[in-house]
Amino acid sequence: MYLGVIIATMLVLPLASIGLELALHGGALLPLAGKWFTFWGVGVRVMLAAVKQMTQPAFTAEILQVSDPRAHILVRELGFANASIALIALASLVVPAWGVPATLAGAVFLGLAGIQHALRKTRNGKETIAMVSDLGLAALLALTLLDRLA
Repeated sequence: MYLGVIIATMLVLPLASIGLELALHGGALLPLAGKWFTFWGVGVRVMLAAVKQMTQPAFTAEILQVSDPRAHILVRELGFANASIALIALASLVVPAWGVPATLAGAVFLGLAGIQHALRKTRNGKETIAMVSDLGLAALLALTLLDRLA
């Protein structure tokens, strides 16, 4: 289920949205990639993670290999921060001016999280998935951000 959500929100749904918008309205590829990867990868994916962190903190604690239940309060607070970032990304579809800030916040958060995962000496399968998806999306978001700002 975890891998399926990652593949859907970070690959299938953004690419489908880009393809549909190109077919219906045309446009330049990088701005559309920024729009839809921000919406799906930062908005939807990070919001789903936030809900999971707030309601089932043990799931994220397990990914990070933290078994102490006292860490759940920190995971919930991470969920609050993730929900805040995700709401800006979700709203960027109706408030396009929020697209660049949402893309920047997503790229920074996912990039730093991915680097943290990469620096750990031991990773479980879910953390490896998180690392690869975080770093991949952060790089793509950075590329689209550079294009938007150029």
